[in-house]
Amino acid sequence: MNAPSLQDGIDRAGSPVRLLWKPGSAPWSPPVVRPEYAGWATEQEAWRSTVVLSDLSFHMSDMFLEGTGALALLHAVSANSYRSFAIGQAKQFIPVAADGQLVTDGILLRTGEESFTLSGVPAAQNWVAHHATAGGYDVAFEIDPDRAYRPDDPRLFRLQVQGPLALDLVQRAFGAPLPETKFFHSTEVTLDGRRFRALRHGMAGQAGYEFIGDYTDHDAVLEALQRAGEPLGATSLGGLAYATNGIESGWIPTPTPAIYSDPALEDYRRSLSLFSFEGQNPLYGSFYSDDIDDFTTSPWELGYGRSLSFDHDFIGRDSLEAARESTSRTKVTLEFDAHDARAVLGADDEYALSYGRYRVENHTGLVGTAFYTARIAPVGTVLSLALVDRAVDEPGTEVEVVWGDHPGHGTPAEVELGLPRVRAVVRPSPYDAYARTAYRAARL
Repeated sequence: MNAPSLQDGIDRAGSPVRLLWKPGSAPWSPPVVRPEYAGWATEQEAWRSTVVLSDLSFHMSDMFLEGTGALALLHAVSANSYRSFAIGQAKQFIPVAADGQLVTDGILLRTGEESFTLSGVPAAQNWVAHHATAGGYDVAFEIDPDRAYRPDDPRLFRLQVQGPLALDLVQRAFGAPLPETKFFHSTEVTLDGRRFRALRHGMAGQAGYEFIGDYTDHDAVLEALQRAGEPLGATSLGGLAYATNGIESGWIPTPTPAIYSDPALEDYRRSLSLFSFEGQNPLYGSFYSDDIDDFTTSPWELGYGRSLSFDHDFIGRDSLEAARESTSRTKVTLEFDAHDARAVLGADDEYALSYGRYRVENHTGLVGTAFYTARIAPVGTVLSLALVDRAVDEPGTEVEVVWGDHPGHGTPAEVELGLPRVRAVVRPSPYDAYARTAYRAARL
């Protein structure tokens, strides 16, 4: 018997939402790494005041693409421009479906003239793999899944150093500053005879590098960075703190892929396992709709406009371009009232994280949806990344977040469930001032 496909699961459940709606779902946590080293709150403080060392080798899938048709394939399936995409450069990869809504994003690194590595959650990689095969492109590819799915070592290590003292740590490790590097560009470096790539990148809106190389060198490079960080009080970043670090930099992880409702994508859904990311990534929270398209997002509202290019044909091009002026939501940070946050999400020393979709309301009713919520100890309260109507996107605007889970199909979406409400104030996204004003412009 063949394993069930995503389409099989949708058919049996009755709809994509009925398949994915799972109230009470636990938040994602990175595999392999310890949940905490110095304590999640201490680690959150370290990336803004000293320096943290993160081992990102285990929680992302990697797709390795190579061949004369690789660049043509990437052009066809993404809204990115590749006209000046240098070897060693990375970019946020943005594939959209025919309706212009996001499939999901990823990080694409050019490793050679005809070779690329696409990293992140598997949805973007599955999309590329499907079109590589269906389109007959002259390209070979291999996907190395994250270590939640297999126990062996990954092909690559990823070690990230970030925080105000990141450059001090790097200089101590290498004996000298690394060559000046633009944001999202990389340079090849050598440490104790091991050669790998240093990518100018960081996930919490702080200065830093991400070191990427063959996993056989993982332990030696990690130990060298740890030794260099000891005099600086460097802290290892555990899974709990790591899972919160996108909030201050303004990145909404794992948006719902826009692949579930288009009849033209039925064959694609049949090519995906029911137990894939697309079949298992849960939906939950106080915002509910029976229509899966109410959960998908546009690159415009996610703030990806600067990365979009219309200098080539790609899937969804016309729909995406048309949505430029019609997009009605803006990404903001919601700063929860500290008293309400304690009452609803627990005391200040209690870890809180949710990827649920929560209703954002004011006196007129629904004005947005919160996507990614966590307690940020150095801020003293809970922050949430949300997409809100333009009428309420000004910093300082007061709203309420309805906290809890809608039971799902069979209960009206707008019914009053008596769920607790948390007062919140709209703040900019990114919340972190450095990420908002200087992060991309900085040179290291």
